[in-house]
Amino acid sequence: MTESVYHIPVMLAQCTEGLAINPNGIYVDVTFGGGGHSKEILKHLDKGHLYGFDQDCDALANAPEDSRFTFVQANFRDIKRYLRLYGVKQVDGILADLGISSHQIDEPSRGFSTRFSGNLDMRMNQSASLTAKDVLNTYEEGKLHKILGIYGEVKNAKTLAQAIIAERALKPFETTEGFTAFLKKFAPRGKEYKYFAQVFQALRIEVNDEMGALEEMLLSAVELLKPEGRLVVMSYHSLEDRLVKNLMAKGKFQGEVEKDFYGNLIRPLEPVSRGAIVADDAEVEANPRARSAKLRIAKKVGK
Repeated sequence: MTESVYHIPVMLAQCTEGLAINPNGIYVDVTFGGGGHSKEILKHLDKGHLYGFDQDCDALANAPEDSRFTFVQANFRDIKRYLRLYGVKQVDGILADLGISSHQIDEPSRGFSTRFSGNLDMRMNQSASLTAKDVLNTYEEGKLHKILGIYGEVKNAKTLAQAIIAERALKPFETTEGFTAFLKKFAPRGKEYKYFAQVFQALRIEVNDEMGALEEMLLSAVELLKPEGRLVVMSYHSLEDRLVKNLMAKGKFQGEVEKDFYGNLIRPLEPVSRGAIVADDAEVEANPRARSAKLRIAKKVGK
């Protein structure tokens, strides 16, 4: 399985530069996927080591045979625990390319795409129990309303939640094709595909507990980084980006900025990039997925 088929890495050069790689340092790619970013990082390592995390078993096929690389099949929320198994307590840099890979989207059986007919699955970890079908067919109205409104930013979330409850009483939801056919009745005219994408995003985030996992990973990253170590995170929707931005700028996910007696910010990270970095026009044209990407870089505060 080649990287070009599996996934095209976004802002490859910017991510690598953002890590400010020490050839003898220890690095973690918490979203290994097709291995594009990892293989680029390895080019800059001498005696250093790279750990690549991915909960999707399909990603293992892309792991390079390199003594400087270790593949860990696990959710990135558990990076601290797994790294300790390898005797690693501190690292020089952590890279996260959030969202889903092109491979996952393009595989009909995974149920991530509105373009194909497949099972309503959406599990990134295929050994997990909860699927999108379970969410649609078992969740109560209030919970569906919340998921659609918060995770998908669906404007008619309440109406859609009520309709899902009524529809499944007649016939359970089974396939992505059947579900998108149902959604057409509620989508704004001319914006059907955007609407489908919002609803599918909401389901995917719920199935994989993406926001909870991201918070845990980011807090672990703060603990794991050495002083001056780099955290490089690329997100694709506002919910993810808001968490990353707040942690880097404020030191917390929500609430007011904390300051010491002298008025200095109390935060474990210091932003390196001024605002979010975005892909240039040439990359967006070559790889449309890059259009929504926002890259943020920070370093661990300390001597």
